[in-house]
Amino acid sequence: MDMTSPDVVAPMALEDIDLFDPTIYRTGAPHAALRTLRLKASVWHQARPGQPAFWSLTKYQNVAAALKNTAAFSSTHGNNLDIAETGDSAGGHTLPLMDPPDHGLVRGPSIRTLSNLVMRDRTEPMRAKLRELLAPCLRGEDVDLAHLLLDLPMLAVGDIIGIPESVWPEIPSLTMAGIAPKDPIYSAGSDKRTLAKAHMRLFSIFAGLLADRRQVPQEDFVSVLSTLDFGGRKLTDQQVMMNCYSMVMGANTSTPYVAAHFVLAMAQNPSVWERIRADPGLIDSAVTESLRWATPANHVMRKVTTDTEVEGHTLKAGSIVALWIASANRDETVFTSPYEFDPGRAPNPHLAFALGPHYCVGAPAVKTALRLFIEELAYSVRSFELIGPVHHLSSNFINGITTLPVRFQLSGT
Repeated sequence: MDMTSPDVVAPMALEDIDLFDPTIYRTGAPHAALRTLRLKASVWHQARPGQPAFWSLTKYQNVAAALKNTAAFSSTHGNNLDIAETGDSAGGHTLPLMDPPDHGLVRGPSIRTLSNLVMRDRTEPMRAKLRELLAPCLRGEDVDLAHLLLDLPMLAVGDIIGIPESVWPEIPSLTMAGIAPKDPIYSAGSDKRTLAKAHMRLFSIFAGLLADRRQVPQEDFVSVLSTLDFGGRKLTDQQVMMNCYSMVMGANTSTPYVAAHFVLAMAQNPSVWERIRADPGLIDSAVTESLRWATPANHVMRKVTTDTEVEGHTLKAGSIVALWIASANRDETVFTSPYEFDPGRAPNPHLAFALGPHYCVGAPAVKTALRLFIEELAYSVRSFELIGPVHHLSSNFINGITTLPVRFQLSGT
């Protein structure tokens, strides 16, 4: 969705608000709707014909509290409103869709493969691959940066997961087809056909990879999962493959879209880019602000396990709740001028990586990739010129950019 907004976002009538419809995220932005809910109905019930009813939490304090309260707000039903009715078949089997204590048994070993120390050791090899990826841009060629950046996640975590470099080019479109089957870029006809084709190919890749690691373990994520002691038992092959899918999905729905939103923001606000270039000390905080600004997951879904009160509203056990991270990260009570990109923003307690037990295990990899990306651009690029229409992903879940035609104006030219 479009992340810019007027200084004052006009309020809406509550009856006109529909946060479920994926098309509004492709054609505009629900900033006005989210701000209206924060101010007038921060605990809001939406009943949509043909879709399950759900509660929306939009204030920062409520979203943060629910993210941390895994006992009352369970992840096992799924993360995405699109599967609210049926639930996710991976519920209880993958890291994002587990609740404690099982969650901790998988999270601890997984973190070690993606730690800050691991990423520090990989920084320069990642930089070299990033320069190869950006070479057309840095030659001054016109590029669709959104398409090019889809390869960024595999540069960061492909070999950490254990995925052969020969199949890296396939991963982005397969992953996004599984997340946004309605988007015209990824659709293969019906949602069912799109999902089936994407899942079949991805799980075929993971099955071959797992078979190899069962024979010869290596120091990668697949090997860790294949040998994991999960409460006195091993993960099944299906569980290992589901977790591989989850890890790939997380990587491909965060890093490239944050990077694309960053460049779009700099093209729209050239003085901000000049400020970053003039002060490289701002790069780390610019990475943090990019995560707040883009908020790659608009929402995460939870299912209430026991009657829970939030601001005087009783959320009954079994209720579906959407935690609107996109709203929390623009809450005026937490972030001054939230619709402005401020590379020096401090403090910046964004929730883009969630909070509590489900804080993103891939955060060090995402931050490293984004820092290197901004560093390389700051060294070589004077400004960014949009040379065509920008298209956004048709999804209420992932805040993606599918088309970003841009020309880099290089330093010294």
